[in-house]
Amino acid sequence: MASKVSKDTLFECVKEVLAKKRSTFNETIDLQVCLKNYDPQKDKRFSGTVKLHHIPRPKFNVCVLGDQQHCDEAKSKDMPFMSADDLKKLNKNKKLVKKLAKTYDAFMASESLIKQIPCLLGPGLNKAGKFPTLLTHSDDMIAKANDLKATIKFQMKKVLCLSVAVGNCSMNEDEVVQNTNLAINFLVSLLKKHWQNVRSLYLKSTQGKPQRLY
Repeated sequence: MASKVSKDTLFECVKEVLAKKRSTFNETIDLQVCLKNYDPQKDKRFSGTVKLHHIPRPKFNVCVLGDQQHCDEAKSKDMPFMSADDLKKLNKNKKLVKKLAKTYDAFMASESLIKQIPCLLGPGLNKAGKFPTLLTHSDDMIAKANDLKATIKFQMKKVLCLSVAVGNCSMNEDEVVQNTNLAINFLVSLLKKHWQNVRSLYLKSTQGKPQRLY
């Protein structure tokens, strides 16, 4: 399915977004999507994840919920981790579980622990859309965390607009273009009538002006 956003338009927009005077922090670049001919009440709400070529949010925080071996490994790699005992201490307290879900962007859990998550924490992580990804002992912990950092989620909720991170202002033009292109094509593949459901697409850095792609 051909993209309706030409390469030239995409490069032009990315150039504009990256040309802005930088603030003191590394701004995220979001793809903002507005849909049309979609009824969130009647039409099936879509949800899908796609792994981008380059990590859009370097500060994306992944926490390991691990058995002893995984906790030791996470410690040696300077990654945040929690053991089963740490989770038990939260005592299924909704406020504390909510705080945990807010503190990290994603979680990975050891096989022995992942089955216990609902018992240990209740539905809190699931509700926040952050149920842990399985981490096995043959997995490379850093590589798996980087996969999570590079993965974005499109989820249709009650409104016809959505926004996902596709890059940051420390990336070069090519990297942002590759990520944006992949994100747009994946989104369109999720839509019932594909491009006929897209009203507009914008690229915007945290403090910059939106640049229209479509």
